[in-house]
Amino acid sequence: MSILLENGLVYQAGQLQLLDILITADRITAIGKDLAQLGIKVQRKIDLAGKLVAPGLVDVHVHYREPGFTYKETIKTGSQAAAHGGFTTVCAMPNLDPVPDNAAQLQDVQERNANDGIVHIKQYASITQKRQGEQLTDFKALKKAGAFAFSDDGSGIQTAGTMYLAMKRAAECDMPLVEHIEDNSLLFGGVMNAGQRAEELNLPGMLGLSESSQLARDLLLAKQTGVHYHACHLSTKESVALIRWAKLQKINVTCEVAPHHLLLADADIPKDDPFYKMNPPLRSKKDQQALIDGLLDGTIDMIATDHAPHSAEEKEGSMCQASFGITGSETAFALLYTRFVKTGIFKLEQLLDWMSARPAQEFRIKDAGMILPGRKADLAVFDLKNEFELRKEDYLSKGTNTPFTGTKAYGATEITFVDGKIVYQKED
Repeated sequence: MSILLENGLVYQAGQLQLLDILITADRITAIGKDLAQLGIKVQRKIDLAGKLVAPGLVDVHVHYREPGFTYKETIKTGSQAAAHGGFTTVCAMPNLDPVPDNAAQLQDVQERNANDGIVHIKQYASITQKRQGEQLTDFKALKKAGAFAFSDDGSGIQTAGTMYLAMKRAAECDMPLVEHIEDNSLLFGGVMNAGQRAEELNLPGMLGLSESSQLARDLLLAKQTGVHYHACHLSTKESVALIRWAKLQKINVTCEVAPHHLLLADADIPKDDPFYKMNPPLRSKKDQQALIDGLLDGTIDMIATDHAPHSAEEKEGSMCQASFGITGSETAFALLYTRFVKTGIFKLEQLLDWMSARPAQEFRIKDAGMILPGRKADLAVFDLKNEFELRKEDYLSKGTNTPFTGTKAYGATEITFVDGKIVYQKED
């Protein structure tokens, strides 16, 4: 089937231009102006009337909970949520039950991803067996079985020796090692950032030192081993400074920041509300500004949602008992566009780069992140002109654990294409 997208504001090769796009089967076959004048036979025309056409967004950090925790999310609902947010490629973390820590378990999850997912799903394998931070997995066998990268996300590797050996193995396999940076000995039972707001709410605080101290260790180990080390969800100004230093030292490091750490600080937490409980927690205004600055100066490479759905019961009561985590797939682009692009802090081209081209480039994800003839037709169409409200009833994820529900925003997803097929279309 051939589809002609007409009059879209297309982000291509770093520029925004009014262009047409011809999709034939699963590929982009032509890009230009007035393609209809070429006499190409098409089965369907869609007039986009100046709406933004972006490369399908790429998220290197999501949690789909299947197998093991399908009451929180399934591959089907998680991928539907991704498509609703304009994401066409996502990378799913291995904190599952059973953990994909061997080839058989990894292949089982990959089959589920392929059968039930409506977007492209890359699957992480774990660094250690059962994600317990002790016995390393067989990296070579997992790479052969199709692992996207290695991570124990949700848990930091607590001993330097284990991390050093893991980095050596990942480097030998030419695979990224993706780390949830957290020294458990410095947590002290905290549930939100340690500081004035935690004291005001009478809640135990989490030290930023638990992140930055382990990051400092890891960066020195990465320098020694040469591994591609990727730091998840940076949250502190010290972490940004450490990454900046590491890049000056030519250490092979990349990193991500989550939308919620850009949008909120601990001072924005109105009360003891579990929807504001995530790990790492919302930090100070100074940390928040350091993350924004880190994106703008190139220290931080990309934005990743850390989409972490939970059941309603797990997000009730006090932060002290509730689960850590916030959803993000369905809200990320619109919130970031509204907060940062419409106010002139980010350029639209920068935001699209951080959410598509850069993650695809740094993780060598083929056929993603750019709109080019011959590439897969993975595209997202956004309405930048009309304001809309984030509503719980519109979410496709099982998880509704986000404090942003009720927020007015711009940048609603209109259509998402994966392999040339419409996998999400906004209802009129």
